Amino acid sequence: MVLAAGLGTRLRPITYAMPKPMVPVINKPVMEHILRLLARHGFTETIANLHWFPDVIEAYFGDGSAQGVSLAYSHEEELLGTSGGVRNAADFLGDSFLVISGDALTDIDLAAMREFHESHDGIATLAMKRVQDTSQFGVAIVGADGRIQGFQEKPQPAEALSDLANCGIYMFRKEIFDYFPEPGTSKAAKPGDPDGFADWAMDVFPRLLDGDVPFYSHEIDAYWNDIGNLEELRDGNVDALTGAVQVEKEGELVDGYRSGTDPGDEGALVGPVLLGPGCNVGDDVRIDGPSIIGDGVRVGDGARLKEVIALPGAEIPARSVLIGAIAAARG
Repeated sequence: MVLAAGLGTRLRPITYAMPKPMVPVINKPVMEHILRLLARHGFTETIANLHWFPDVIEAYFGDGSAQGVSLAYSHEEELLGTSGGVRNAADFLGDSFLVISGDALTDIDLAAMREFHESHDGIATLAMKRVQDTSQFGVAIVGADGRIQGFQEKPQPAEALSDLANCGIYMFRKEIFDYFPEPGTSKAAKPGDPDGFADWAMDVFPRLLDGDVPFYSHEIDAYWNDIGNLEELRDGNVDALTGAVQVEKEGELVDGYRSGTDPGDEGALVGPVLLGPGCNVGDDVRIDGPSIIGDGVRVGDGARLKEVIALPGAEIPARSVLIGAIAAARG
């Protein structure tokens, strides 16, 4: 199951105009990278939950065949929470299943995670990655055998009992649904939330710990970025551009870009620069990397760009100077 229903509030204003899973990373929606990752590791029967701009996601991915999967959809009229949306799709999910965010960037080895999940008798396996700044993540306290013993939510580094961040990538056996809260009893629900609302961290995982139900950490060293804010969006694009995460690029990769024949006195170009299909770059334009120019982007004459992420459809006026910017199409 691909989680794709969230509002993406920390990526506003971009997500005022599009759902977070459609935010581009090197000129492809981040969810497309996830679906292709699933296909490479044999997870071809997939379902995505939708809420915010659902028609945009369905129109782009359709049945998922272009990404190598069979994709169904679970619509949420009201948001059901991180685990409530999974319960809502329980009839689709089998005896054992994977849950992964459709708005994060990763090249995790899902086949290795599945092998570990099948090697133990626990009800769940959670992907974990060591981080330096624990204050930005929920972390898991793990025993020597990998069994999860507890959690801390965004502890300050001096108070952290672990540096293993929860990546939000889970494998479950179907018995996990026995540990969901009764409808209307979620500890994470706010007034007005639907009865089916439920949350992994507040509702389900504490029940596993209280009931001494075994579930395990699977530590990864793969790339993982939850694209939680604009800075992480920039980092994810640059990391994908430079090969720090293995995903497919869309466009022409060049070592810096200059239009026109007069090099001027501005010095040597700096790369890399990815020019998306259908972009239109005017005369006397210089682009230094790492930069990504998205599909359909228009760059006006005389512009100077350095370390710029121009999302598809953006328009950059003539003689603009942009350094370290994220440019998006107007809503």
